[in-house]
Amino acid sequence: MDRISWDEYFMAQSELLALRSTCTRLAVGATIVRDKRIIAGGYNGSIAGGVHCIDEGCYVIDNHCVRTIHAEMNAILQCAKFGVPTDGADIYVTHFPCLQCCKAIVQAGIKTVYYAIDYKNHPYALELFEQANIATVQVERNDFDKKEEKKALVEALVKQLKENNTDTVNVETLEKRAEELFSIIPTAKTSI
Repeated sequence: MDRISWDEYFMAQSELLALRSTCTRLAVGATIVRDKRIIAGGYNGSIAGGVHCIDEGCYVIDNHCVRTIHAEMNAILQCAKFGVPTDGADIYVTHFPCLQCCKAIVQAGIKTVYYAIDYKNHPYALELFEQANIATVQVERNDFDKKEEKKALVEALVKQLKENNTDTVNVETLEKRAEELFSIIPTAKTSI
């Protein structure tokens, strides 16, 4: 059995954290790691106990939601709250950090930023990371559940059932269920 790499593992943790995001504009997750151990995690959302964007919409000023605390900041603040040092740690983020989070990462003493998706990579953020000798590493996204591969297999099986004149009702039921599972946009129906 092949195991995923440490980078893929920690990025998967960040992708899982992003699922907790309450931001309606972009779901981001961040995991802070030291010595291959997770020391904190965060996602973008409102302050604890505050109103969330998913409930009342974004509070946008200058094209930026001010209601939301970014995932990186939430993870760093979690360390501060519980007295966990971040100096020399690594951070895994689903999206390249914004300029403000970049500055917080530098000040927190984080040594490497791993990210999955380029997202408005600000030139000054890159410059600050370089000045602080912070490495930035893009981690290739790994489709852990192989959704596209599974989708293609199910579509091929449904097609083959249709071509073999299998019971129309059962094939249509399977096709409908596949559409629900994979959010497949239905193509033109073929009559059997």
